[in-house]
Parts: sequence; C-alpha cells; structure tokens
Amino acid sequence: MVTARRCFEGELDLAKLPRLRGSLVDTEGECRFGLEFGRDDLDQPFVDVSVRARLPMQCQRTLARFLHSVDVRQRLGLITSEAQEAGLPEGVEPLLVTDSGELRPVELIEDELILALPVVPIDPDSTEPDLGWNGEEEVAEDEKPHPFAALAGLKEKLKQ
Repeated sequence: MVTARRCFEGELDLAKLPRLRGSLVDTEGECRFGLEFGRDDLDQPFVDVSVRARLPMQCQRTLARFLHSVDVRQRLGLITSEAQEAGLPEGVEPLLVTDSGELRPVELIEDELILALPVVPIDPDSTEPDLGWNGEEEVAEDEKPHPFAALAGLKEKLKQ
C-alpha cells in the first residue's frame, strides 16, 4: 500500500539542461516529464520519474541530424545515507539526497536523459554507406613506387 502521493508534470526546454547540451546537435525541442513522490509499504520515500523526449543527435553512420526517442520510467528510492541502499526493494534505484530530503527536479530529469543516451547514436532509419571497395583495386606490392626511388635516380646521375 502506498500513501500520500504528490504529482508534478510539465515540459522543460532542452536548452535549460546544460549537462545534456554537449551530447546533442542542437537544443531545439523539449522534454515532457512527470514526477510522483510518495512512500511505500515500508515507509520508504520514493519518486517515480517519467521523461519523454526526442533528442536531436548526430548519427555516427551518416553524420546527419536525427531525433532519438527517449521514454524513461524509473522508480528511485530516496535515501540520505549509502547504508540505506540495502533496504531498497528490488528494481528500485537509489538516489542520495540531503538530510532534509531535498532534491533538484531539473537535475533529476537531466540525469535520467543523460543515462538514456546511446553510447553510439545511430539513426535506425539510416542505411550503411556503400564504401565502393571490393578488394580488387589493391595495388600489388611490387607495383608501388619505392619512396626513395627519386633519390636513387639522383645518386646515379652524380656518379656519372
């Protein structure tokens, strides 16, 4: 049984998330978020975080801009010391807060978006580029010009 919940919803411009900006192509757009605070059966405080966004990223396959869809849903157990982490239910991530229980909602939303970023952003609609190489165009080792061939020619001229 969960008691006493408080809910907050809204939109936040991507430009207001300074730590996320470096991973984006630009800051056009916003994210929608929901924060629901409460206490579980064991009187453990938690926050349910939901964040939806379309993040402008650069595809590492095509180098084109694309929108990466993010839909995060996470329950965080609010703890004031690391020792409390062991008492959290399975599937609940710890969030260390001050002794007064204060947290910064914008930073929490930004953290969840950063954690949702792909390591290598690739547009799922892109196709692999045609490299145009089939292996037959290799130059044989003895056909390659020797780097000192010009010097050898000069040396022969000096001998004459």
